[in-house]
Amino acid sequence: MQTFDLRPGATISRVIRGNWQLASGHSDAQSEDPIADLTAFADAGITTFDCADIYTGVEEVIGAFRAAYRKARGEEALKRIRVHTKFVPDLSILSRIEKTDVEAIIDRSLKRLGQEQLDLVQFHWWDYSQPRWLDTALWLAELQQAGKIRNIGGTNFDTAHVAGMVEAGVPLVSMQVQYSLLDRRPAESFTALAREHDIFLLTYGTVAGGFLSDRWLGVAEPAGEAENRSLTKYKLIIDDWGGWALFQTLLQALRGIADRHATDIATVASAAVLRFPQVAGVIVGARNRTHLDGNLAIAALDLSAEDLAAIDAVLAQSRPLEGDVYSLERDREGRHGRIMKYNLNDAPASQTA
Repeated sequence: MQTFDLRPGATISRVIRGNWQLASGHSDAQSEDPIADLTAFADAGITTFDCADIYTGVEEVIGAFRAAYRKARGEEALKRIRVHTKFVPDLSILSRIEKTDVEAIIDRSLKRLGQEQLDLVQFHWWDYSQPRWLDTALWLAELQQAGKIRNIGGTNFDTAHVAGMVEAGVPLVSMQVQYSLLDRRPAESFTALAREHDIFLLTYGTVAGGFLSDRWLGVAEPAGEAENRSLTKYKLIIDDWGGWALFQTLLQALRGIADRHATDIATVASAAVLRFPQVAGVIVGARNRTHLDGNLAIAALDLSAEDLAAIDAVLAQSRPLEGDVYSLERDREGRHGRIMKYNLNDAPASQTA
């Protein structure tokens, strides 16, 4: 497994295991033995795990895994494990949030994960019209100075607001963004800013909720209600990107590449994103260890110039999504924003923003 240094002492695996599917409320996705599954990933070299305060029960599961891994593999092995959590205050409290609220949530994550210091806290803010986003980022920086947080990142902030945090002195090391062959919004202005300030991208949605996979090759366009909110979300992306016919053309191109490398479409799609400028790692959701071999193959896959040209030929026919990072989803009255859930700390968990 390839690794990447976000900062000295913050080495991550370039394939990161996403864990929202372990949250309660995902009964079809529950692992029979999540501790054993997480251990298998760590032993195989995927040593970085993504979670969030809003994924009900997941920080506790990862905390239990850390304790079990220490006991089974020893303290030195545990030092390789990185846990990236998110700090996502509910929409309902943004207008009145105080430092005490921020510290209480960080303390709760520390307790759940069994850590004295959080490896990386990724800050998300639902509504830019609520002005305390910058105060909150600065409070996180104060908690970093106090030793409760090692590194600070963000989730879904756009170019202007990342610039605002940097100018205010918030030491951002990373930004988690939706980034895929279908959604290349970070490539517009965001990547240039990130490069300038040594901020690295941790990407989710690289397989578009499963649409970028062999399962959907040659399948008729789904009609009516999607089977889950994730598919609903990414079907909207496909519609905006160019529609189902062009999407099938992309899948066919990816299948051709996969055939040349004896792999699958999802692995090719994720490996392509891993090559994008400023991308440090791709986050791959996992129910269990069933797809561990495929996840390991992402970093190992060496795409050729011919492979990349085949992808680019299809992308050249598509329509770039409008706006900056996450701007479509922030419009709560728009098609993309209406399906989001904004108050998740006390509600049954689902995937994050």
